[in-house]
Amino acid sequence: QAQQKEETEADMKPVVERIGKALGDKAKEVRLTHRLVDSPACLVTEQDGMSANLERVLRAAGQAVPNVPLVLEINPEHPIVARLKDETDDARFKDWSHILFDQAMLAEGGHLDDPAGFVKRLNELMLAMAGEPKSRIWTPGG
Repeated sequence: QAQQKEETEADMKPVVERIGKALGDKAKEVRLTHRLVDSPACLVTEQDGMSANLERVLRAAGQAVPNVPLVLEINPEHPIVARLKDETDDARFKDWSHILFDQAMLAEGGHLDDPAGFVKRLNELMLAMAGEPKSRIWTPGG
């Protein structure tokens, strides 16, 4: 099992690096996790970092919340992550990466810095999967 884990990590290293590059400063780090079963990704903080739940409580109380560097952990066994491995279109790969990050943020109960951008990327991705031309894509407020 340890050897299989090492092989998976070596196989997925280019994907992890591409996601990190696509997200830029949005994520402190991107790494694989083998603890997820149904989810393609999750967000974690460093050991001494603030949890998403504590951040939500502080926001609800009207407290200032410092920017906490987040780590995106991806599940190499999930079909979405496996699909990302084969994506050759850089723009689409970047969109998928941001969607993974944003959905992980929503799953943690966090808020999105750019909800309109999330909706636009999600709509573009769904329409692309349906075979629609890019010019037909709806954008928020448009």
